[in-house]
Amino acid sequence: MWAGWRREYVEGVANNDPDSGCVFCDLSSDESSFQIITSNDSTMAVINIHPYTSGHLLVMPRRHVSALDALNSEEAGSVMMMTQAATTAITSAYEPDGINVGINQGRAAGAGLPNHLHVHVLPRWIADTNFMTAVAEVRVLPEALDVTCERLRSAWPANSR
Repeated sequence: MWAGWRREYVEGVANNDPDSGCVFCDLSSDESSFQIITSNDSTMAVINIHPYTSGHLLVMPRRHVSALDALNSEEAGSVMMMTQAATTAITSAYEPDGINVGINQGRAAGAGLPNHLHVHVLPRWIADTNFMTAVAEVRVLPEALDVTCERLRSAWPANSR
């Protein structure tokens, strides 16, 4: 499959200045952002503003680290617990056929923001990739991001906030 639309994105990542600030750290300091689904002292779950599917979340430590092995045990546990809660919320809100959970650590692994570790959690459905992605260089999302945020906040497990 050809995905020529990715070239601009990949080149942008390759030329990204790691000292130019961090969008995730900025987001972490702005608790009023619509993107934040939930957070605690060490971890937060946010809506991905460039989602692959509706419901695509990012779970990340608040501390600016680029590698999984840089997390302390409290942060690692908190990231995993919030990732588990994210899968519960996505299942409740979207009833997907499956869920992708993944970490792209480093530019070569596909990390769009390689300097701040984050976990992708996204619902998947059988045959959810179609001709629009392949030939039209776009993704079709059936709902606006603010609707996605509200669905996920409503479905977030109460005991994991």
